[in-house]
Amino acid sequence: MSSQEVRLESTVAGFTASGRLHTLSVWFILALRLMMGIAFFQSGFSKVLSGEFSAAGYLTGAVPNSGSPAADLFLAMGQSDAFVAFVNVAVPWGEVLIGLGLIFGALTRLAAFWGAFMMLMFYLGNWDISHGYINGDFAYMLTFLAVAAFGAGRILGLDAYIENYDVGGETLVERYPWMRYILG
Repeated sequence: MSSQEVRLESTVAGFTASGRLHTLSVWFILALRLMMGIAFFQSGFSKVLSGEFSAAGYLTGAVPNSGSPAADLFLAMGQSDAFVAFVNVAVPWGEVLIGLGLIFGALTRLAAFWGAFMMLMFYLGNWDISHGYINGDFAYMLTFLAVAAFGAGRILGLDAYIENYDVGGETLVERYPWMRYILG
């Protein structure tokens, strides 16, 4: 293996996948993190600025007519005033915070998890399989998961510094190992 390659290997449920990445891959991982961060920040920021975002019509009208297997769930969510009020705040501000987390590489895995969750909900809500099951929402969900899996916040991001923050002679992640699930 040359100095220009990095070996990866993982075993899940008895299946092992392995491969070699070129060291230039780090720039593409960074690009994925920044692309998703900018896209989510812009989307959320425009909703926050306009103050006109409302999920009610989408939840009660668009989704039930899409043929989604989760249509009844979306309809029930849309019929709850409290839930709609929550979503009206959670979606725009969630997009802003996810975007900022990815742009700055801070709490990257946490941001990517919530980004993937939002994209799963959008995938189910925007259900259209006329051209297959893979669409932009699904691809974005996988991109968020890749950003999390690669620990993209360590690449020119704040997570590299946060993880190594000294807490009583130990790094933050040595003292609090669970932080590895939200940083990186």
